[in-house]
Amino acid sequence: MATIPAKRPQESRAIKYLAACTLTPILIFAFQDIGSEYAGLDWLTYGYVAWSLMIAPVLMLVLFFKNRELIRNPHIGANFSQAIKVVAVMYLFWNIIGSLGYSWLAILPILACLAILVADRQVKKRAGV
Repeated sequence: MATIPAKRPQESRAIKYLAACTLTPILIFAFQDIGSEYAGLDWLTYGYVAWSLMIAPVLMLVLFFKNRELIRNPHIGANFSQAIKVVAVMYLFWNIIGSLGYSWLAILPILACLAILVADRQVKKRAGV
């Protein structure tokens, strides 16, 4: 998927934070899998991965509310709006699996992902887009 480069520094900064929220759990999972299989590191459990998957949507919700102006004005934040929705759907899927298999506390990140998806539409409606 090709995207247009960010038009404003605020959008660029928001997308960088979103990328950090997205890539950190993936890297933790990779290190957990490699470390436990090849290095024999028994202290690297799936709990580390599950907690990072549960914390990331909450941080994304904070990022979303700090950058509401990017959602309201599609001329300066179209890339951010689209990216945060895609990542929220991704985390929604993995946290539903996590709530069934690991902990019921994953309901909080599920609610955070749903809040991002619903609030995005509401913010756009109020802006008249």
